[in-house]
Amino acid sequence: MIIATTCSAMNNQSPHSKILIVDDDRELGDMLREFLAPDHFDVTACLSGEDGLDALQEDEFDLLILDIMLPGMSGIDVLRQVRQTREIPIVMLTARGDDVDRILGLEFGADDYLSKPFNPRELLARIRAILRRSQPGASRGHRINVGAIELDVRSRRVTAGSERLRLTGTEFELLRCLAQSPGETVTKERLSREALGRRLMPYDRSIDTHISNLRGKLTSAGVANPTIQNRRGVGYCLLVDR
Repeated sequence: MIIATTCSAMNNQSPHSKILIVDDDRELGDMLREFLAPDHFDVTACLSGEDGLDALQEDEFDLLILDIMLPGMSGIDVLRQVRQTREIPIVMLTARGDDVDRILGLEFGADDYLSKPFNPRELLARIRAILRRSQPGASRGHRINVGAIELDVRSRRVTAGSERLRLTGTEFELLRCLAQSPGETVTKERLSREALGRRLMPYDRSIDTHISNLRGKLTSAGVANPTIQNRRGVGYCLLVDR
């Protein structure tokens, strides 16, 4: 059931972004709606995965906040279905310490995750960082050509020959960061700050999982040059055969 839609009309401004929250915790949805409203976010909350998918069909949203533990259709199932057709940024909500669900979420295309219980200010920071990176033209620069791939930084498109690669916002930022310094090792700390908008936390394997997903998409598209190499204990390097 779609339980509420709230916008910031009280401030006489158009909402900056439209956010869909899919979580069966009604109180959490109400709390986040009230917390995000002063920042001019238009928030819609749904209590089930099925209703969340219906909402995505009926309207356009800038970001999806998706709980993994949902009644009926799980958050992972919703994530997989959304990623078949959409590149909308997705933040997964997971149980604290549940590494399996977190890794599955990242592997199936979530941009970031947050463990429950969480500080709403932390969620707001994640939302701002993701939306800032996902806006076309938000990054400076133009086109970056590395081996067989071309990145259009303004439109945030990546092509290999005539084929467009469908990357999440986080995967695009990782590739952009690596492509700006081909042949050089980029630390995981820098990748975390530029692609996730946060500092690298101990035992956090999010960057590794996103890099694995990115490698898989490049391989599926037949991209053998450049290659992403792991520099153990340091970071990653984009190697180009000359």
